Amino acid sequence: MHRITACKAEEDYKLWLRFEDGLEGSVFLGNLLEIGAFKLWRDVREFEKVSVDPESATVTWEGGIRLDPDILYHDLAAKAER
Repeated sequence: MHRITACKAEEDYKLWLRFEDGLEGSVFLGNLLEIGAFKLWRDVREFEKVSVDPESATVTWEGGIRLDPDILYHDLAAKAER
């Protein structure tokens, strides 16, 4: 499992991430805005409340939203290969 060590919300629903192995970059999450709990992010201030959960080492938001760090890692790694 890949562990996230830092994150920061950016403009246009992008999320900058750094993983423990040094891989870092931004992923676009705006495509999630129409799905269930992610609708909360329509208020960009809610999206900006992202943090890294110290136990699971993944990104989390209020309301229990969590994203799988392995999927995020693979998204970033695929971008780096291009």
